[in-house]
Amino acid sequence: MDEFNAQQVMSGTEGEVWIDGKKIAEVTAFKAEIKLIKEEVNQVKKRFKQYKTTGAEGSGNVKMNHVSSFFINKMGDNIKNGHQTVCTIVAKLDDPDAIGSERVVIRDATFDKLTLMDWEAKKLTTDDYDFTFTDFDVIDTAND
Repeated sequence: MDEFNAQQVMSGTEGEVWIDGKKIAEVTAFKAEIKLIKEEVNQVKKRFKQYKTTGAEGSGNVKMNHVSSFFINKMGDNIKNGHQTVCTIVAKLDDPDAIGSERVVIRDATFDKLTLMDWEAKKLTTDDYDFTFTDFDVIDTAND
C-alpha cells in the first residue's frame, strides 16, 4: 500500500469475539499471536547468529468487563473434575471505514487460570485471561 487515509486505520471498538459459538459482548480487548520457536545454527566464517525455525507456539489474551460468571461456568467444574477446558475462539475486527475486515479462528485454546473473585471498592470489575492455542485459521483479511 503506497498510502492510506486516516479513517482507514482499524479501530478496536469494532472488534467482536465468540468463545465456543457464544458472542462475548463484554470483551474490551483481544490479542492472539504466534511466536516462532527457533534454534541457533552455528556456521564458520559468520559473525551474526543464524536461526532455523523449528516450531511455533500460539498465545493470547482476552480482557473484558466483568458482567457475568462466564469463565467460572465454563471452567469451574472441569477444573474440579480434572478436565481441561478446550475452546474455539473466533475474533473479528470490522471497521466500516477500513478497506476490509479481519477474522480468525483460534483452535484448541486453553485458558491459563480461572479468577474466582477480584474486585475493589469504587472500581469497575474486569476480567483478564491469558490463553494458549495449537492451531488457527485466517478466514478474512483486509486487502488493499
